Amino acid sequence: MSSDARASRSGGERAARRRARLGRAFVLRALAVVGALAVVAVVTGVLTTVQGPRVTAVESDPAASVASAGSRIIFTTTQSLAEVDASQVTVTPAADFTVDTSGRSVGLRFALPLWDETEYTVRIDDVRGIGGGPAAVIEERFTTPPLHGYVLQRADGEPDTIYRVGLDGDAVPVFRDEHIEDFRATAARLVVSTIVDDASRLIVTRLDGSAPEELTLPGDGTVTNLQSAEAGNTIGYTFTDADISADGGRESLLFTGSTADPDAAPVPVERSGGDARVEDWRFVPGTDSILMLTFDGALSLIAPDGADSVALGNAIGIDDIAGTQAYVERVDGPAVVDLSTAEEQALAPTDTALGQVGTVLALPGGDTLRALTPFDGLDALDTAIARVDGEGNATEFAQVAATDALLQACVSPSGRYAALVVAPDAVSNIYDGYLLPLPQEVQTRIISLDDGAEVVAIAGFDLSWCRKAPNQ
Repeated sequence: MSSDARASRSGGERAARRRARLGRAFVLRALAVVGALAVVAVVTGVLTTVQGPRVTAVESDPAASVASAGSRIIFTTTQSLAEVDASQVTVTPAADFTVDTSGRSVGLRFALPLWDETEYTVRIDDVRGIGGGPAAVIEERFTTPPLHGYVLQRADGEPDTIYRVGLDGDAVPVFRDEHIEDFRATAARLVVSTIVDDASRLIVTRLDGSAPEELTLPGDGTVTNLQSAEAGNTIGYTFTDADISADGGRESLLFTGSTADPDAAPVPVERSGGDARVEDWRFVPGTDSILMLTFDGALSLIAPDGADSVALGNAIGIDDIAGTQAYVERVDGPAVVDLSTAEEQALAPTDTALGQVGTVLALPGGDTLRALTPFDGLDALDTAIARVDGEGNATEFAQVAATDALLQACVSPSGRYAALVVAPDAVSNIYDGYLLPLPQEVQTRIISLDDGAEVVAIAGFDLSWCRKAPNQ
């Protein structure tokens, strides 16, 4: 073998040995890294178990929490959790909630909207991993934003305007039209009832008034008693044909539609048997059912397609619905009907010296808000707005002067405020010429139910807390 060949062979052997050494070193380094990672994982697991569950993420929407019921706060932790009981949870200020546990997460769902501009603390004690180990405490603070709503201002000689308003009195115009009869605000849309050539139109926009679309109506006619469901896209209204006469036509029939599908044909809601014309109605919160009062005085609970109608006797008015509790006016006085069982009980009466009962609205905790007007002969005196407990004991927190007209009272979603829709100087405050006629000057007074203080007075009506338009 030549010297060149021996040198080449020797170089190849050295290269092979070097590659082998590098390979062994790489394997050893890889094993070391894997070992180190394994040690870290073991140590981390041990530390996690020793320390107990720790929060890695919190999910909540404070803005939504003041606007509607059912908002949630969800904690994600480092461990799969043992079931958390409601007794382990403290919410300050107090708020009704339910709690659920799933894997590494525990969540609270609030039964009612939270108070606006309020710092809340959620504390969960004795939180344990499903595999055991020490307990931990979860605590989170958050502040809810200011509350806002929408109101309608009619203007003589100028376009009618829907404003977005705050409790500081700030008002921003979001939609204008030459003739706005009524509107409702859902979680994501405005539904506006207008008049064009003596016939109704329903316009759906975003909450800022943009992207208007027209909803399909049953035909040419007029829309009244516009309402929206508590959640989702469903709206409803009563409809009367433009050419109705003694010879026929649809009068005050109830229809539903969807803001998500403006082109869809509206769906009639009719009970079988009896008068189909609707005097008043409400969506039942949390369901797709409808409570309706027809022209013959019959009160019925009915599905949106008209099926499964349940007769609930006769009534002369529907005041409010809270959960499955309906507050209605019977001939012999106000009553509460449990819509889940059809059981009924009379509403505890107030002292007759306080006056005649008008509006009855549900408040959180089972109390009611009532308007009480005493009389001096045939002359009405100042109307008192009072909180009334289950025994009929009344605590007054606001008054409407006898010279003014109380058109409507509503309660904010959280139950923190009352909205009183008032026509000042009722005698000289003439009505406009709308299909839903109202005094030309109308204001909405926001009253704190905590201390009775007036928070703000807003020009206009149809505050979006209210489920329907004011009484005529």
